[in-house]
Amino acid sequence: VKHGYEENRKILTEGLPKAGLDKFFPVDGAFYLYADISRFSNDSVDFAKRLLEEAHVAATPGVDFDPVHGKDFIRFCYAGSAAEMCEAVERIGRWLKR
Repeated sequence: VKHGYEENRKILTEGLPKAGLDKFFPVDGAFYLYADISRFSNDSVDFAKRLLEEAHVAATPGVDFDPVHGKDFIRFCYAGSAAEMCEAVERIGRWLKR
């Protein structure tokens, strides 16, 4: 079964910059995108918590992967459906722009 990771990756890499998250590490391999949130917060744990509670989008705080610089990053998984990726990008954009 093809999961559509390439399509989902494209949805995020094209949609997140429009939503306000325009810096992320190159996406090659796996099914994760590591995004820079430093212009919005310097606390990835709080940012991820608020993103979940207020926008209903789950992300993993960067400090789970890098205890030094991870405070400025969150990780999105794009293993879901294309429709879920589109909905997540839309919700993130609305949340960041309020």
